[in-house]
Amino acid sequence: MKELLETIENWTDQKKPFAIATVIKTWGSSPRPVGSSLLVSESMEMAGSVSGGCVEGAVIKAALPLIENGAAHQLQFGVTNEEAWTVGLTCGGKVTVFVERFMAFDDRPEEQAVWEKLHLCLRQNEPCVLLSKLVDGKGAHSLVLPDGQTVGHAISEALKKETLRAYGERKNQVIELGRSQYFAQIFPRKSQMLIIGAAHITAHLVQLASLYHFETIVIDPRGVFANKTQFVHPPDQLFEKYPSEVLSGLELDAYTYAVILSHDPKIDDNALHVLLKSKVGYIGALGSRKTHAKRVARLQVAGFSENEIGRVRAPVGVDINAKSPGEIALSVMAEIIKTKNEFL
Repeated sequence: MKELLETIENWTDQKKPFAIATVIKTWGSSPRPVGSSLLVSESMEMAGSVSGGCVEGAVIKAALPLIENGAAHQLQFGVTNEEAWTVGLTCGGKVTVFVERFMAFDDRPEEQAVWEKLHLCLRQNEPCVLLSKLVDGKGAHSLVLPDGQTVGHAISEALKKETLRAYGERKNQVIELGRSQYFAQIFPRKSQMLIIGAAHITAHLVQLASLYHFETIVIDPRGVFANKTQFVHPPDQLFEKYPSEVLSGLELDAYTYAVILSHDPKIDDNALHVLLKSKVGYIGALGSRKTHAKRVARLQVAGFSENEIGRVRAPVGVDINAKSPGEIALSVMAEIIKTKNEFL
């Protein structure tokens, strides 16, 4: 839904009712991942996709009456091998799609409150989970924030706990509680890339990270590096401080990816001593296997466990036989994207 926000805003501002279809379950080689959405207006305007083309027609047909009556409905499809080839797959799969009129056009105050808060979260880069009750008929939504606050229809403590578990797992998923089912759609804040050390590789990595919508933060206490590195695309934040002075004030959660590039053990270790105790989703460190072995020895002396040290990916990046700074940055970006997408 997040990638369709501009269209959603335009259609709601124009008071143009529409339905939203969301992939809630997949089996096999489904064309689109769980959480993918398709918007359908009364005049059959479309935005987004739930299958790459092979079931859109049936979804649109089911969506049109729901726009008028405000109901919701689950649709199940088996994507055959023949259909799968038309969308670039080698084999078929199954997909369940939940279709409903968009909540902004619901008169109930709970639904209006959910849309207002969800819209604010998406615009201000604040994390949240949209909880949709999977029932045929009148839909119901709640918004759950990472701190446990809720907006919209009241939910039980057990359901809130399950929703926060899904948020921690970073996976859009169906939650079953008693005889009820809910779809938890995760909207994390923008992924954050921490780069320790400013150099040629850093400049290329910041440019790539920006291309893939990461917030970039570069930290280097060495003024000559922090201030003289030529960035084609400047980082969102640049700190001329030791990492520990900066990291303590940042949210080091699963949506944070850290790359150690300084080549200076004093700076590298200063960062690692904080990062290894945090919940960041990725830690990569530049250097040869010999360099990393020395790094491991220093961390062992500092009291870090084998599991903690094992979180460091070194040599950093996907092995593409990279030689130039740009190629090394590409290999690092590829490994980070691979790590991020393991949770989709």
